[in-house]
Amino acid sequence: MSALVFSLKAAPSQRLDLSKLTPGRLKDMKPAEIQRIAIGTTRQPLLVGDIFVVKGGDAAEIRFDGGSDRFDLLGHGMESGVIRVEGDVGPKAGRRMRGGEIEIRGNAGPWLGSQMSGGRIRVSANAGDSVGGPISGELAGMSGGLILIGGKAGRRAGERMRRGMVVVSGTSGDYAGAAMIAGTLVLLGKTGNLPGYLMRRGSIVLGRGAQSLSPSFADCGPHELAFAALLGNALAEHEVKTGKLFKGALRRLAGDLAALGRGEILIG
Repeated sequence: MSALVFSLKAAPSQRLDLSKLTPGRLKDMKPAEIQRIAIGTTRQPLLVGDIFVVKGGDAAEIRFDGGSDRFDLLGHGMESGVIRVEGDVGPKAGRRMRGGEIEIRGNAGPWLGSQMSGGRIRVSANAGDSVGGPISGELAGMSGGLILIGGKAGRRAGERMRRGMVVVSGTSGDYAGAAMIAGTLVLLGKTGNLPGYLMRRGSIVLGRGAQSLSPSFADCGPHELAFAALLGNALAEHEVKTGKLFKGALRRLAGDLAALGRGEILIG
């Protein structure tokens, strides 16, 4: 079966709530029904048919031809299937995602994968602040799944993550992995200030070091780690280029000793 396609007619005049356009929610719905779904976020009513041309197909795979930074909550809560976007998306893509796959061939806004617990998100370009992190009032970030970012990430990537993995191929902003509870954060490009600040557990891998590190990390020297080799193999399966990062010893720093102190930063 062919994919269910949403072709963007023109740039949206308001922010769009796309949380209803997931494989599970659109299953067995006809294009005419889908076009009547409300996606507006202001007092001005806005339906799917006002913004998109909908071409029928199997909702197990959804494709958006054309994107916008006003596409909010793409794939919110999805449990299965695939969503592909040819373009940018806005905040909170993949929030509370439990399964399936999201592929964004463009940029993603802040809070990408916030509180996701399963599935995979791949972004070809850049992502905003707080990748996998909590929104205001939440105590924890993502608790499972995989986020792959081909370009840059903003500040606080992986903040308070509990489980899962975030991989950033480009540069990362300040406070990456702040207050991490567990999980794995791999930052292959240059990293900003104080990665792992107040982290309790978990692993942060820095491919090119950081601008500054907290003094409350203890330098444990170079280590040959079986975990690192397995991680490198796993990333290769997802077509992530890591160069020579996992082919030699990694410098290990234990911390953050200002918090629980059972985490680690590994530097290539």
